[in-house]
Amino acid sequence: MKSILFLLLATASLFAQEAAPQPAPQGGIGAFLPFILLFVVMYLFFIRPKQKEMKKMDEMRKAMKKGDEVMTFAGIIGIVHHIDDTTVTLRTGSSTIKFQKAAIQSITTPAPDAPEAVKEESK
Repeated sequence: MKSILFLLLATASLFAQEAAPQPAPQGGIGAFLPFILLFVVMYLFFIRPKQKEMKKMDEMRKAMKKGDEVMTFAGIIGIVHHIDDTTVTLRTGSSTIKFQKAAIQSITTPAPDAPEAVKEESK
């Protein structure tokens, strides 16, 4: 009986020492691949279109000139009376209001002597 008990203890200790090999942790670019793909998708669908829209708005504001009818983000429609580097003075009825150029949302009606490219862009 002692020999069977000794044999069981000896084989149990042999199996306990043989542990299954653990897989090596992944490293390198494979670990960051999901994050890279997420950034690429965000850039293509969110960042790039917004940059194009901002560029188009900036070009529209640079093409604005005296006599254009414009609309602000606040919904005020007026005719451009004076343009500075960063501000625009609009005539609305009998009053004039000064705005930042960034507050101009769109040119609703170009001035009559505006080039054709600007007129078609506002349609």
